[in-house]
Amino acid sequence: MNHKDMVIKVQQQMPAKRWNHTLGVMQTAEKLALRFGADVNKALIAATLHDMCKHWPVEQQAEAIRESGEWLDILDYDKQLWHAHAGAYVAARDCEVTDPEILDAIRYHTSGREHMTLLDKVVCLADYIEPGRDFPGVVHMRELAEHSLEEALIAGFDGTIQFLIEKKQIIYPLTVLTRNDLIKEIKLKQQEVIE
Repeated sequence: MNHKDMVIKVQQQMPAKRWNHTLGVMQTAEKLALRFGADVNKALIAATLHDMCKHWPVEQQAEAIRESGEWLDILDYDKQLWHAHAGAYVAARDCEVTDPEILDAIRYHTSGREHMTLLDKVVCLADYIEPGRDFPGVVHMRELAEHSLEEALIAGFDGTIQFLIEKKQIIYPLTVLTRNDLIKEIKLKQQEVIE
């Protein structure tokens, strides 16, 4: 399926507000990919498809996850995470996406994962900071994104974790592991500069 057809398919599945968000993520992912050297085409495809299942009924999302036979543990956590895993599966099934890097960028755009690829970081951060987002700390994240994907993502995950703690919500363990891994990555880079 070509990108134009993907755009049409995704746009038909969501309300105008969510489509505007998707357009913002596409625009931001392209900028971040150019800034940090990621594959722009892959970033655009992943950004286009990242929320394709967001407005599906949760049972339909769960059904897609069960049908995939993978990452079933996500069903034990917040339903807000499900659309990413369902989306990766549906992108492969319905949009003929075969590139595992694109599918992973879709799958992990909400939670992150340890050892995130450059594409993972670009799509995840684009989802956080696209122009339509307005939450405490987003301006700071955009400033950090001028020079570091990792620092901006840590700020995003810190905010997400703090929000979940304040709401007494369960935190998906992979989000904490992702944050810790990004901190290790930054420290390792700093250590390499010193040496």
